[in-house]
This record gives sequence, structure tokens and C-alpha cells, in this order.
Amino acid sequence: MELEVSKIFMALLVLINPLSAVPIFIGLTPHSSQAERKKIAKLASITIAAVVCLFSLVGQGLLSFLGISIGSFQVAGGLLVLMIALAMMNAQPTPTKTTDEERSEAESKANIAVVPLAIPLMSGPGAISTVIIYATTAHSWLDVLKIIVSGMMVAIVCYGALNMATPISRVLGKTGINIVNRVMGMLLAALSVEIMVDGLYRLFPLLGNH
Repeated sequence: MELEVSKIFMALLVLINPLSAVPIFIGLTPHSSQAERKKIAKLASITIAAVVCLFSLVGQGLLSFLGISIGSFQVAGGLLVLMIALAMMNAQPTPTKTTDEERSEAESKANIAVVPLAIPLMSGPGAISTVIIYATTAHSWLDVLKIIVSGMMVAIVCYGALNMATPISRVLGKTGINIVNRVMGMLLAALSVEIMVDGLYRLFPLLGNH
């Protein structure tokens, strides 16, 4: 799997999907001032960048330590991403990110930037799995750097989206956000298939000869 910044960026952007976090962000900060929301958005975005950076660096070593093959992880990760994509196309909440109980608990927390906003709402299992998959297919430190740079770019987009949460929600509305989610879900489904196919080729090399 050839690593390109544009491809990694789009994959992570679709998975992290800051637009889907906009209504929840507004709901979790009903009494916060603009300055407080900006601070929460900043911390959440930094956390997202840190998560991508961390798993870019330790992903391959983690799989080696656990004795999991890259191919097996790609197939499993691809299935997880496909589940997220199907939920997005049906405009449903993604169960692999946050539960209703976690969101209710978050409403009583003083600082919701890290949990549950950044983790697991935005950078959940699907995003983390994808970062690890890209990290395990990296051929050099330049490839790892591409993943980290892509993660930072996505974090900047997330910061902008959360900062503009109120006007975005007002302009798009629930229907508009659902439409965008469905389109992004289709792109994510195609990505998940590519990840799984690459994993199957690694597990069964003979498939590549046909």
C-alpha cells in the first residue's frame, strides 16, 4: 500500500469526521462561553494529533509484541472501518465511538475535551486502527512522517470545525450534516475494501497471481 499524504489525510478526515462531532460538541457545552469552547476545541485537536503521532510511532512495534500479522490486522481493521462506514451511510450513531452512557457522563464533567470528545468520539478505534495499518505498511521514516503530518492537518481541520460549530450547525442543520456523513461513509467504505484486499493479499500471496 503506497503511502501518500493526500490519501492518508482524506482517510483520517473521513474517519475522525469533525462534522459529526459538531452537534455533540454544542450539546456538551451549552453553558460555555466562546473562550471556553475555543479552549476545549484546542485541547481536543491537540489530543487527536497526539493520538495519531503516538500510534504512528508504536503501531508496528505493538503488533509485533502481540504477535499479530499485518495482514490479519488489516482485514480486522478494514472490517471495523466498514462498520463505521455503514453506520455513516445510514446516518446512525457509530457504536464503536461513544455510547449514550458515555455522553451522559460527559455532561457532568468539567473538561470534556479529551474524553469523550477527542477519545473516543473523534479519534476512536477506527481511526486508531487505520493509523496502525498505515504505520505497519510504512517503508521508511519518511512514510511515518507522512502519517504524522496528515494527522496534524486533520487536527487543524477539527479545531476549525469545532470553533465554527454553531454557524456550521445553523447552516447545514441535521439534514445537511447527515447528507455529508452519507457521502463520507461511501468514501470510507471504499477505503475499507482497499484495506481488506491488501490484507488478504498479505495473508494469501497466491491471490495476487490471479
